[in-house]
Amino acid sequence: MGMRIAILSRGPRLYSTRRLVEEGSKRGLDVNVLDPLKFGLTIGTDGVEILHKGEPVSFDAAIPRIGHSITRHGVALLNQFEQLGMYTANTGDSIRISRDKLLASQILAKNGIRIPTTAYVRDLQDVEAAVERVGGLPCVIKVSEGTQGQGVFLRHTLREAMNLVEALLLTGKAVLIQQYIAESHGRDVRALVVGDRVVAAMRRRARGREFRSNFHLNGTVEPVELDEEYINAARRASRVLGLNIAGVDLLEGADGPLVLEVNSSPGLQGIETASGVNVAGEIIDFLISDVDFAGVDVGQLLRTNLDQGVLSLHIKQHPRLVGRSIRELFSLGNEIPVFAIARGSNLLWNPNHEIQLRFDDVLICYGEFKALRQALKGAMRIGLNNDRWATGDVGLNENPHVNMYDTTSFSELGFDF
Repeated sequence: MGMRIAILSRGPRLYSTRRLVEEGSKRGLDVNVLDPLKFGLTIGTDGVEILHKGEPVSFDAAIPRIGHSITRHGVALLNQFEQLGMYTANTGDSIRISRDKLLASQILAKNGIRIPTTAYVRDLQDVEAAVERVGGLPCVIKVSEGTQGQGVFLRHTLREAMNLVEALLLTGKAVLIQQYIAESHGRDVRALVVGDRVVAAMRRRARGREFRSNFHLNGTVEPVELDEEYINAARRASRVLGLNIAGVDLLEGADGPLVLEVNSSPGLQGIETASGVNVAGEIIDFLISDVDFAGVDVGQLLRTNLDQGVLSLHIKQHPRLVGRSIRELFSLGNEIPVFAIARGSNLLWNPNHEIQLRFDDVLICYGEFKALRQALKGAMRIGLNNDRWATGDVGLNENPHVNMYDTTSFSELGFDF
């Protein structure tokens, strides 16, 4: 019997689900479509268990097709699959992060991926300032969680914007005000990322006066050839959000692509129709090749041992260290186990001790907390003492940033392993 695959979907007759079943069956896989809401979970110190309709189940891999309305349950189910060592095409955490447009935008921006300027508002008094910060009117107003263009509005006047925000806030919605990209009005590009490749792409166009180009809103689709800049933007966006399968929506800005949204359960009908690419087959082939390499939450793993873990040092908070080498930080008996430097969108593993520190670098260190804090504080004082000695300023006794170290998780840095 072939590999056992669970497609977690409430709609076995939906195009995307049917196509995945077809392609899996062609490759000799044992494919089962299971309703996520029919699962029960048992958690205890002796282990965890997954039940489907009251019976224990086990699969080699799962492809989540989790709808927005059941995100919380779907994420819990996937976390349980992962705890049992089962492979999931997209993890529960990656789906949770991508579904929260505010959190996803924060991670994308932190990793240098261009997005439309976005403001988060919780009070009606903040609307006017938020509109100015995102470039003025017209502006896009959207709720933090939504799909297929739902909860996304274009407003041309401040009065209209304030009335809409007020109504959304009264219903308990988290509201985002976003920069309107005029040159991309009524159209965007959907890039379908599988693994580390863009396997298909299409341009979507809105009909009539509609500015949302979603296929499910009767938008039209057409094939498009993406240049390297667009391909890399899509790949990086899916990567930093931790998604193996993603539909990345890109706006065609005057200065290049801007990532609008990243969908963790992208529909296949529009993009297969437009591109002529067998996207479902690409997903199944990726699953077969990747199933033996389940992901690991490195941040959680490094928190396993008591009194040990990761501390980070943000060099911009200690500008006297800019231009100094890691070796200099080791002077005066300091032993600082720097095992990586976060530099822009790159992670430098086991950095050479001669490397010079830059303003935006983040030192990532692992070790026993007490000793690590003492070593890092010592390094900060080295920078302060050397600077004071060079300038003749002997009146400073404390660096105001000496205690500004923090515990950093890899997910906060936006890196996936």
